[in-house]
Amino acid sequence: MTRFVIDCETLLRIAAGEIEVAAEHKLVAPTLVRSQALAALYGAARRGEISAAKGLERVTRINSLKVRFLGDKVLQRKAWKVADQLGWETTFDAEFVALTQLRADVFVTSNSDLARAVSGLVKTATIDALRTT
Repeated sequence: MTRFVIDCETLLRIAAGEIEVAAEHKLVAPTLVRSQALAALYGAARRGEISAAKGLERVTRINSLKVRFLGDKVLQRKAWKVADQLGWETTFDAEFVALTQLRADVFVTSNSDLARAVSGLVKTATIDALRTT
């Protein structure tokens, strides 16, 4: 079993049915990813990229996925330290890194710049890693 932290883009692709996560994998994410996904889906519907009904369907799917959402004070403190260490302006991306350090094996992100920035802190992978054992 591998425990993966997933970013918003990955969560949205799973919710859209673009990828089937292998049964043996466990998914975790910081609680903020749900708000990020909601905002992304709402924005896509406003721009006419998807219908409002499709957006709401994906929100419902996100809430039914087997993803453990975490956001406790230990994670917040760790995210603060990560953001400070990397000189970031916000702690948003740092929450994913901190959660990987605390509770997971690999951080799945489609953001190659982010993956490079955190390569010395956590192991990263693309969404394809979710398909395999």
